[in-house]
Amino acid sequence: MNNFTVEATELTRIYGGREAVSNVSFNLSKGEVLGFLGPNGAGKSTTMKMLTGNLAPSNGSVKICGIDMIENPKEAKALIGYLPEMRPLYKELTVDEYLTVAARLHRVSSGHIKKAVELAKERCGLGHMSKRLIENLSNGYQQRVGIAQALIHKPMVVILDEPTVGLDPIQIRDIRALIREVGGDHSVIISTHILPEVEMVCDHVQIIDKGKLVFNGSIDVLKRQRVGNKLLIGLNNTPNADELLKISGITDVEILPAGFVRLTFAGDAAPAEAIVLASVKNKWGLHQIAPDQTSLEDVFVQLTYQEQAVSQEQAINQEQAVS
Repeated sequence: MNNFTVEATELTRIYGGREAVSNVSFNLSKGEVLGFLGPNGAGKSTTMKMLTGNLAPSNGSVKICGIDMIENPKEAKALIGYLPEMRPLYKELTVDEYLTVAARLHRVSSGHIKKAVELAKERCGLGHMSKRLIENLSNGYQQRVGIAQALIHKPMVVILDEPTVGLDPIQIRDIRALIREVGGDHSVIISTHILPEVEMVCDHVQIIDKGKLVFNGSIDVLKRQRVGNKLLIGLNNTPNADELLKISGITDVEILPAGFVRLTFAGDAAPAEAIVLASVKNKWGLHQIAPDQTSLEDVFVQLTYQEQAVSQEQAINQEQAVS
């Protein structure tokens, strides 16, 4: 018996002979926030629809708290709170009216509906909006209402598809804080194409590109991939590149504006001490030395490039085998 709230096994969806999602597998436990990251068209929303039972997989399976989505869809769906990218709001209703309808649709018992509505409003910061028409709310508050309807029945799993798209910076900050708070009591899956968002709110990360997972690991693993074999140093008296290349382990030098230099070193080298000694000896005036972190965008490009390179190599090998 495991404690997984979500078990996705080799999820595949084929459209017109093309695999929009290919063999996506992962597990999620209570209290974890999973970031499903990828560019537009990568297969994120298709995967979300399969996880929620709104789209049948061509192959593979989904279990919610051990309940198979195909065999027992009603029981499995009852354990999920879902906010699709196009939020399902009845804008002619007030916040209270809409959340009451949502509670009934989620089969909250009649005697508990009022309490469920109040609790969802409290969690999402909507208490002072009870009697406001949804159409008159700001974009950020409408998103809060959408998240409230996903929480109204206290689901085990909350799935949010692009939860901050179209919001302003203050609204984005508030929604991210709400996601982190919700993640304490639920299992949360968010899909996004915003790379920093994953680093801010998620414990676990999956990166999908062209329907295939190219990264699956903890946020700490992703952060470690950002630290490579480069140093950024600041010098008051910058020498020419040849002088810096004389330092043991340094393989490449990039002179930057304002006295900064990016140094690339061999994978097994540790040149920091030698750089300091050389600076003192030659009076370069070293005032900064730190790892030069790769941006999340660069990590993503590297991962997708590796996937493309592997695919091209496989294609070449297949052609050679046939010939």
